[in-house]
Parts: sequence; C-alpha cells; structure tokens
Amino acid sequence: MSLDNVNDIEELRYLKDLKNGRREAFDFIYARYSKMLLPKMQRMIKSNEIVDELMQDVFLKIWLHKSEINLDKSFKGWIFKVAQNTIYAYYRKLALDAKMQKHILETFAAFYDQTEDYIFNKERISLLNEAIEKLPPQRKEIFKLCRMEGKTYQEAAEILSLSASTVSNQLVSATKYIKRYVFFHNQEFILFCIAAYLNK
Repeated sequence: MSLDNVNDIEELRYLKDLKNGRREAFDFIYARYSKMLLPKMQRMIKSNEIVDELMQDVFLKIWLHKSEINLDKSFKGWIFKVAQNTIYAYYRKLALDAKMQKHILETFAAFYDQTEDYIFNKERISLLNEAIEKLPPQRKEIFKLCRMEGKTYQEAAEILSLSASTVSNQLVSATKYIKRYVFFHNQEFILFCIAAYLNK
C-alpha cells in the first residue's frame, strides 16, 4: 500500500469523525490543511495578520458546515473552494469601501468604461438581474422597457404615463447604478483590481 493510500485512509477516518463533531478530528484537519492553504492565501493577500483572520474564518466555516462534507468527493477541493470564496468575500468587502471604489475607478477607468458593453453577457446575467431588482420600481420598469425590450423613450413614456425627459433621466440613473453594481460585484475584476492595487 502506498503512502498516499495510507494518508487517504487516515484522512477519511478523521473526516468521518469530524462529521460526527469530534474535536480531535477537527484539530487533525486544521493541522494538515492550514499548511496547504497558507502559501496560497499569502500569495493573494499581502498581510499576514489578515491571512490569519481569514484562515480562522475558513476553518470556522468547515466546523459549522461539517455535516455537508461529502466523503465520496475530494475534501481538498472543497476546502480550497471555501478558502477561495472567503478571500473573494474579503476582497469584495474591501472593494465596496468608498475610498477604495474611488481609487479603483480612477486607476482602472478603461475597464469601467467597458462595463456597459458586457453587462448583458450571459455569463453576467445573474449580476445584471440582481442589480435590476435593486432599482426603484419606476426606474426598474424604464430600464427593462428601454434597455431590454428596445422601446424608445417616447414609447416607454406612453406606457408608463411619463414624459420622455423623465424616462431619459431615469434611464441614465438606472444604467449608471447597474454599471457600477456589475463592476464592483464581478469577481474577475475585483480580484484583478485589488491584486494590482496591493502589488504596487
């Protein structure tokens, strides 16, 4: 039996115990996987203090969701996914800070200017829908009519019993909000922008 097989059998035993809430099993998993996660997290985040905090968050999630561990699937893949999502959540929180947003918009203006061109991309349709749902009711209807159904300002104005100028102003505001929402909630751009900022 190879060393890898021995390790797999040992890990499987500890994972079964972890699912049953045994603390010593958690300690074993923490000792094994924190060593694997540390270099990856340090590459993505330059502060050791923040890495330590996020590492604790990762393993807190593992403990709280231990019943969801699937013994038939790779635990390594699962915990690395949890770590990745934890790091993304940190970056997203950082990116939503007003000062950081201002810096990102100034530094990555070219990317931001292109946002309107790709908000209708099928890969981002869920983000688009999230942003639309956060609009005030009237603004939401105007955006849907003009940007998604292709109505003219005048046609939308007649449907909603508004003036064409009101439709135009509301559409500008709606588009600006959605563009900003999609930009700052897109994992690809957040990770790229924050990483570039931290590496300066």
